[in-house]
Amino acid sequence: MTPLYIGSEIYRNTSYGPKHPLAVPRVSVGTDLCRALGWLLDSVYREAPMPAERELTRFHDPAYLAALRQAEHDQAVSDDVRARFRIGAEGNPVYREVYRRPAISAGGVMLAARLTAGGGIVHCPGGGTHHGRPARASGFCFLNDPVLGLLTWLDLGLDNIVYLDIDAHHGDGVQDAFHDDSRVFTISLHEAARWPFTGAATDRAGGSARNFPLPAGCNDAEFAHIITHAVLPLIDARRPQAIMLQAGADGLQEDPLAKLSLSNNTHRGVVQAIKDRAPRLVVLGGGGYNPWTVGRCWALIWGTLNGFPVPDRLPSEAEAGLRALRFDRAAGRNPPEHWFTTLLDRPREGPIRDEIRPLAEASRSA
Repeated sequence: MTPLYIGSEIYRNTSYGPKHPLAVPRVSVGTDLCRALGWLLDSVYREAPMPAERELTRFHDPAYLAALRQAEHDQAVSDDVRARFRIGAEGNPVYREVYRRPAISAGGVMLAARLTAGGGIVHCPGGGTHHGRPARASGFCFLNDPVLGLLTWLDLGLDNIVYLDIDAHHGDGVQDAFHDDSRVFTISLHEAARWPFTGAATDRAGGSARNFPLPAGCNDAEFAHIITHAVLPLIDARRPQAIMLQAGADGLQEDPLAKLSLSNNTHRGVVQAIKDRAPRLVVLGGGGYNPWTVGRCWALIWGTLNGFPVPDRLPSEAEAGLRALRFDRAAGRNPPEHWFTTLLDRPREGPIRDEIRPLAEASRSA
């Protein structure tokens, strides 16, 4: 079955605000790259829908949803709402589309689950807000679209699902949503000692999770070691009906909000390794706060899902789009030439340090 791509123009025209890490374009950069490469035809593109409230209340508190809608309308929140729901607090700003954008992201992920009811592959880079809580915003996430997508699969009758999260930050909201639920097995590879400071190797969520906190500076070889010797055996032992991959790009070396040292070869390798391990695969976006590295990574994922050859040099239209980007952080002041001209990073190999091997070995114990 030909993979499908779910997107929306809402990502092109919205921002969390000029000083927020999510001020940068991300989904639109990846989508434009895919189109410039000739990889994204209208026949495989689907628009993310606005879901009905009853779909969102499958996980989220109606009072919280009402507060989020009111915040969008008023462009402000009261002190009580801020304290109760964390809207307008802790990196979760009130902005013009504070309800519509996360709702459309959730609609896209739920659509992806429905489109794969009978099998198939869907890339939905606008999804991946894995920190959202039933009744509060958390970690730039107002709704938890992975949870809503996983619940859609469960509602369709699936009962053996793997959720794999390779974002630099632990997927706490998803793990907690399915704590003790044997139908959804969550696996998270994330930077150790980084917000939200959860996801210890000993945390198994009642048997429904495995966590791999990675040391700062984790390179491609170390990440591949965990995938090969721990993650893939866990997946193969379960023989899941479906896999959802949260492919946050903040573990890439140039990202400003983490200290891992990965290249996008890591994301490509993970997708290649898992795409034939279940009859259903949905790949989401997630974190990532450098527009060049995120857009190139998520476009590369789409190419990998389709088996498209990666050109040595991007076509002129793609290059022009990347050169037009602006990024106010330090990395944007003198961007390297390959961010404009290539899709695939140079590998960032290195030694496998002593902290890595025990992580892989520990996952095999009951």
